[in-house]
Amino acid sequence: MTQLIYLHGFLSSPLSDKAQLTQQWMMQQGLADRLICPQIPMQPDAAIALIGSILQPLNGNFCVVGSSLGGFFATWAVEEFGGRAVLVNPAVRPYDLINQYLGPQENYYTGEIHQIDASFAAQLQQYERAPTRLSHYWLLTQEGDEVLDYRIGVDYYRGCLQTVEPGGDHGFTDFERYLPQIWRFACPD
Repeated sequence: MTQLIYLHGFLSSPLSDKAQLTQQWMMQQGLADRLICPQIPMQPDAAIALIGSILQPLNGNFCVVGSSLGGFFATWAVEEFGGRAVLVNPAVRPYDLINQYLGPQENYYTGEIHQIDASFAAQLQQYERAPTRLSHYWLLTQEGDEVLDYRIGVDYYRGCLQTVEPGGDHGFTDFERYLPQIWRFACPD
């Protein structure tokens, strides 16, 4: 049975709008037991360890929905463990952006303070994976993303299924309308 794994972004949590919308939709469909929505640790090494521990026992029977930095981790996950991924305004080469966040940073949802240092960039860089299983990825991106340049994602995931919308924002406006399609993509058989 396919599991849906929701990976939130940088300084976010399972309390984010998209995570909550995903949880609500899965509950309404009677699929709550098929969703895993962990709190991702801030340290990239710890994040990867947690994600790997969740995915390894699933033997490729999963689809990761990764938002922003969660999209970066989702790509690593598919290349390491199989499965599929829906990438929502994903971070590409996030190690190039980390210098903007050095120092104390507050989680948008929990208020927890995280100390970001240069080691984050080196950790992230070691987990970068280019997508090779192109049919296993679906890029969902909006041109109005004010945090990340959507064109970088479009180029990086060239050859993958892509939905590129005008307008929108980094949070991906009206994300919930895609949840039925995301579940169909997660369970293609």
